[in-house]
Amino acid sequence: MSPTASRAGADPEPAGAVPPPAPGGTGSRDRARGAMLGLAVGDALGAPAENLKPSQIRERWGRIEGFVTDDPAGTDDTEYAIFSGLLLAAHGSALTVAHVESAWHEWIADRDEGPFRGAGFSERGTLENLRRGLAAPISAQHRHAWSDGLAMRAAPFGVYAAGRPAEAARLVSIDGTVSHDGEGIHGGRAVAAGVAAAMTGHDPDAVVLAALSVVPDDSWTARSLHRAVAAARRARRDPAATQLATERAVRSATVIGGYPWTDLAPEAVGLAFGAFAAARGEFAEAVAMAVNMGRDADTTAAVAGALAGALRGEGAIPADWAKAIGPVRGSCLPSMTGRHVLDIADLLTPPPDGRERAAA
Repeated sequence: MSPTASRAGADPEPAGAVPPPAPGGTGSRDRARGAMLGLAVGDALGAPAENLKPSQIRERWGRIEGFVTDDPAGTDDTEYAIFSGLLLAAHGSALTVAHVESAWHEWIADRDEGPFRGAGFSERGTLENLRRGLAAPISAQHRHAWSDGLAMRAAPFGVYAAGRPAEAARLVSIDGTVSHDGEGIHGGRAVAAGVAAAMTGHDPDAVVLAALSVVPDDSWTARSLHRAVAAARRARRDPAATQLATERAVRSATVIGGYPWTDLAPEAVGLAFGAFAAARGEFAEAVAMAVNMGRDADTTAAVAGALAGALRGEGAIPADWAKAIGPVRGSCLPSMTGRHVLDIADLLTPPPDGRERAAA
């Protein structure tokens, strides 16, 4: 498959249509690069802390304020975001479930290469179902359809549908139909819509409202997001609240105590938006808070990084963090080896002269 970038206008475009200028003017590419690079940075920063408790993080590293390994790298979060970004660049607003299912077969399920290391439970369940011959939406009928596997790869949809949260949510739902259901879909919709709002806005509160606008009010995802953001805002208003106290407040409002799985979409999305709200969209603060709260730290930091990167742009990401992100290694998805998140950002936004850009 050789994706070609296309960009949606107010209505779905036919495949191959020349994209209109991006919403947000000259800053749109900077924000797109901020979103995608922010996702990868958050993923790599959070990877060592994945599945750890905050107390375990403090015992091992104190507070994580940067990379704690000599060779930082992204996980399946970054590789799947690239996968979805390429798929979206190929089909734009004409994306269908059939396109997504075909890409899963072509790039993942029908390949023999690689041990599929580091994949989440939802991805493994989907892969097994597809290899058994099941088709979407039945392919998403596994025990982890509520996981954060869609939320972790949702940012490209917000980048593509910049300024149009509802369209971002619609498109990510199509992607998620192959692998997720229920709260798993809601989590992806919230993230995609939040990134879409951040791409053209400046107010962190508007980003939160956009996320809430595309999920049912009575959903677990909406309730978790409300609780996390409310806790973050209360802590910000308290002049005596320390960084640690803020993290504890957000985590306590969101995490299901004693539950063995850490990849719950409502929990991960709540923690990510809580960190984003507590930091008022400032990149380094949001990502560090997401990492230090533990649980599915690579995903929560990847989502917080995508939101803050879209809101503040590529320049908001500390240079040493950005420099550490190279082409992905294909440790989970060998078919993505050698691709860089910044190339995906450029595919999903038109170049300054308005012409289409073909995928490498």
